[in-house]
Amino acid sequence: METAAPIPASQCEPVPQPEGKKVKLWINDRLVEAPQGMNLLEICRSQGIDIPSLCYLPGIHEAGICRVCLVEVEANGRRALQASCVYPATEGIKVYTHSPRARRARKRVVELLLTEHKGECPACVRNLTCELQRLAGEMGIRRVRATGERRRYPVANKNPFIIRDYNKCIRCRRCETVCREIQGVGVLGPRNRGFDLVIGPPFGRDLGEVDCISCGQCVMVCPTGALAERVLPGEEPITACCIRE
Repeated sequence: METAAPIPASQCEPVPQPEGKKVKLWINDRLVEAPQGMNLLEICRSQGIDIPSLCYLPGIHEAGICRVCLVEVEANGRRALQASCVYPATEGIKVYTHSPRARRARKRVVELLLTEHKGECPACVRNLTCELQRLAGEMGIRRVRATGERRRYPVANKNPFIIRDYNKCIRCRRCETVCREIQGVGVLGPRNRGFDLVIGPPFGRDLGEVDCISCGQCVMVCPTGALAERVLPGEEPITACCIRE
């Protein structure tokens, strides 16, 4: 049985930078040369420096939404936290990827994401493969210090192939970008604002009530269990791509 076609590897690899002007910058007190305009996240990763991220998809989705990739940048005499996936390489800047301030900020961001996350990890379909769960473990988060009101949404399950659980969504908008830019369908997008913001079909509809082609690409790029393939007892996951005439 065929499975949903994954996004081509070429679209998940770092975007080749055109040959052009090079700039010199300092990363953790080491002089580095990189193409002007290339984002700091890609530069750091090319130097073997691991910086976490949740919303970033190279060449597809570079929006700085999750803020998990924060680093300290010193420019024009000022030092501030910046999202490395959208901050361009600039001549002479100094970047500190693992300063105490940057690490504290990234940990706090993940904690805040967990405050709104449906905490049922042992029973979740993405248990042990969830990117948010992995980052929480790597950062040593054992409890969520911040508490407050949570929204409770019903699970959207009218689509015969894909289940949408808004209670696990971190609003990274990967699914929205892949649906629009890669598949050319565009049935996912932001609704409401602020605390009430959700990413889904328009007018509160279910995926089964819009022109979703059930390709499964949104499921594949989702970092949590907010999007999952419907699995019936005793059966393997199935998407529309598995069906033949």
